[in-house]
Amino acid sequence: MQRYFVAPEDMSEHSVVLTGEDAHHAARVMRMETGEEFLVSDGTNRTARAEVTSISPSRVEAKIVEWLPMSGEPKWSVTVAQSLPKGDKMELVIQKGTEIGAVRFVPFESERIIVQYDAKKEAKRLERWSKIAKEAAEQAHRSRIPSVEAVQSWKELIASIATYDVALFCYEKEGGSSSAGLRTALRAEIERHGDAEQLKVLLIVGPEGGFTEREAAEAEEAGAAVIGLGSRILRTETAAMVGLSCLMYESGEMGGV
Repeated sequence: MQRYFVAPEDMSEHSVVLTGEDAHHAARVMRMETGEEFLVSDGTNRTARAEVTSISPSRVEAKIVEWLPMSGEPKWSVTVAQSLPKGDKMELVIQKGTEIGAVRFVPFESERIIVQYDAKKEAKRLERWSKIAKEAAEQAHRSRIPSVEAVQSWKELIASIATYDVALFCYEKEGGSSSAGLRTALRAEIERHGDAEQLKVLLIVGPEGGFTEREAAEAEEAGAAVIGLGSRILRTETAAMVGLSCLMYESGEMGGV
């Protein structure tokens, strides 16, 4: 069943309204008719099954048929901090990361980024990234849309580490059987924290050129656990998805312990 997200003010106790691109999608792409049903969420704490009562390319009105429990959200709140990659790789990280279960994305600048960051284009790019997160959340039947933050500096990212229960810094030089992998480091952090039921986790991933030794040292000093993701060198967009998938498994989302 198709799912849509609406602003809280467009969803009342008994009805909901789709406008803009969502209305066009329902009317023209899905070719919905009166009497058909769809799922809708206000992106905060309400999800429902709704039935179309009137439809046009610019406005879809529907009545609430049944309120549903919030579902599709992971037990752990994982933020993916991704150093700016080149091309459209950030779009891929956001799309697939949303499907896997990330709740927040923080793009940031680091020493070895290849892309030339242009602050003037940031608003348009952020709008594009947020739209990708919304569409991916609908496809994955999430109850909430992950937030996509404005690009942060390295100092801002480092300063934020203390606000998380667990911060994992993916560093390719830590790869190999002799280094601490994600599971070992994560379990040590959980033991230190004392509660694995509700965790706020930060996963930090570097750019194509990787992190410098200085950045790794600064992250560790700020409280992050420096980890490897195996003996193979992963592309930056692959590392984000692998690390996030491992966290979902370890939290029990995919049958983990």
